[in-house]
Amino acid sequence: MAKFANLIDGAWVEGANASDNINPSNTGDIIGAFSSGGRADAENAVAAAKAAFPAWSRTTPQERYDILKRASDEVLARKDELGRILSREEGKTLPEGVGEAARAGQILAFFAGETLRTGGEMLGSVRPGVGVEITREPVGVIGMITPWNFPIAIPAWKIAPALAYGNTVVIKPADLVPHSAWALVDILQRAGLPKGVLNLVMGKGSVVGQAIIDSPDVTAISFTGSVGTGRRIAEAAVKAEAMKKVQLEMGGKNPLVVLDDADLGV
Repeated sequence: MAKFANLIDGAWVEGANASDNINPSNTGDIIGAFSSGGRADAENAVAAAKAAFPAWSRTTPQERYDILKRASDEVLARKDELGRILSREEGKTLPEGVGEAARAGQILAFFAGETLRTGGEMLGSVRPGVGVEITREPVGVIGMITPWNFPIAIPAWKIAPALAYGNTVVIKPADLVPHSAWALVDILQRAGLPKGVLNLVMGKGSVVGQAIIDSPDVTAISFTGSVGTGRRIAEAAVKAEAMKKVQLEMGGKNPLVVLDDADLGV
């Protein structure tokens, strides 16, 4: 059986435990054994991202463009293969899987271009002969927790802009669909990212995710998932000793209401 490790500080590191990734459309099809990281793995990944941040934040827009563009080119060239990986582990139809993989490649391409459009503002001051210059800087280490429903597009949506603007990343994908995020991280790493800039720690949200949220060295958190978990992240992020920036995409839509008079045939 194929084994898939976590990426920490530029090296593939096997966890103490591993979880089988099972095809939901054919439960006899085991895709592979994916490392299940612990709290120490998450803390090591955060430490690596923190150490890599000063150098990465000073890279030129051209350097970041080149890496993201190479990654985009590979994702688009392999969209059929990546779409099969996605559909096999998540259950989407193959056209939807391929389409989502292509979308991930397009996201990487878009933010590659954005690196070359560094923005700022010049404003007049109330004081004569004085100008006001507004510039933007990377925030630091960004922790990312992503869901099962778009297992390659949402990681791309989060990772690409973070890297484009000079931040470093620790990402924990959903337990149910680790292979898609693993493949994306592998492509980005081989595209030329320095060690520690992008780290992947798979495992339980209650362990790995919590360690990312708790770390004083994580400056910002980007989360997509349930309302309950999002509320807990928000509460932890706004504590006075933490004061993390936080981005939350929570909840659902299209609820199904079953009334008491429904004939369920049971």
